[in-house]
Amino acid sequence: MGKLILIFGPSGSGKGILVAHVRATFPQLIFPTSWTTRPPRPGEESGESQSGKKYRFVSKNEFTKHAAEEGFLEWAEYSGHYYGTPKDEVEEAIQRGHTVLQELEIQGIRQLREHFSGSLVTIFIDAGSWDELKRRILLRAPMTPEELEARRRRYEQEIAFKHEANYVVENREGRLEEAKRALVDTIQSILKDNLSS
Repeated sequence: MGKLILIFGPSGSGKGILVAHVRATFPQLIFPTSWTTRPPRPGEESGESQSGKKYRFVSKNEFTKHAAEEGFLEWAEYSGHYYGTPKDEVEEAIQRGHTVLQELEIQGIRQLREHFSGSLVTIFIDAGSWDELKRRILLRAPMTPEELEARRRRYEQEIAFKHEANYVVENREGRLEEAKRALVDTIQSILKDNLSS
């Protein structure tokens, strides 16, 4: 039986860049395709982002039909778009003994806890205080005060979930390489534990 590793943390915590590093470091891991109703960003037209994340871009009707047929392990709405993890792709990989890694929102983790209780491992990416995170977010893109306040409220919810994670990896400003090493070490430990069990 394989493992399902879920990486989560606040927006702007560096999850995407850390997962891209893991993807390059551990080619044996399975990274499931995410279904989404958002339009492709520049460079994603082929269904793959520059970091290697795979997407299936679908209409809202196709997404809700698949959700109604219980085709997703989890799904959530974020910024007006739906995102979901296909059930069959993940379950088949775990049944074959593979380790699957997915970046998820907290709602998704809550949905998967019972389903994968014996094979689920969670890693929280901690980028520090709200002030540190706000600085990062504003460097990426301008935001209205309302958008920033919505992010702050979401941050409060996400940071409260940190203590429920199996592992915490710190990704402080200016310390990305340390965070990459810590995440690689954590995943190596998980893979080693999976081989010995």
